[in-house]
Amino acid sequence: MTSEVLRRPPAGPGSGAVNFEIAPHNCFACGELNEHGLQLRLHLAGRGSWTEIVVPERFEGWQGIAHGGILATIADEVMAWSLFTDERVGLTARLAVDFRRPAPVGRTIRADGWIQDQRRLRYDTAARIVDVECGDVLAEATGVYVAAPPRRARELRDRYGIRTRALTEDTP
Repeated sequence: MTSEVLRRPPAGPGSGAVNFEIAPHNCFACGELNEHGLQLRLHLAGRGSWTEIVVPERFEGWQGIAHGGILATIADEVMAWSLFTDERVGLTARLAVDFRRPAPVGRTIRADGWIQDQRRLRYDTAARIVDVECGDVLAEATGVYVAAPPRRARELRDRYGIRTRALTEDTP
């Protein structure tokens, strides 16, 4: 895998922010009800999603370094949420993570995930995690997600109160 595969396409027309709502839930990565989880606050834009987090010490692997499984979880989450920009919900079918540098705990990291390709219900995605302070790339990932069929997607959207809409200049 080369970094070329992971290069995010430049934002263009129609790639603005997306307003997103979801009911409180228990997901380890993004659920606000899970007091032991990451409680990521995710944002949608274009065909992707992003989040920033200061990784708490409780998610440490080696001393002072975030556990690789936590970085994999964050990458998985931003890639999965990128499907919401296509009004889809899905499940991870494949996840590959390349760790580039140790991710220090207690510092802000940013994760971006985006859709690279889509065929029927299959979505190929990519993600990048960087240290916000110095700009170092900490990890890069690719994933394959299988979108739920329309009927199941409606059920999930209803159960979790998922609502999305593109933001315009007039959106409050």
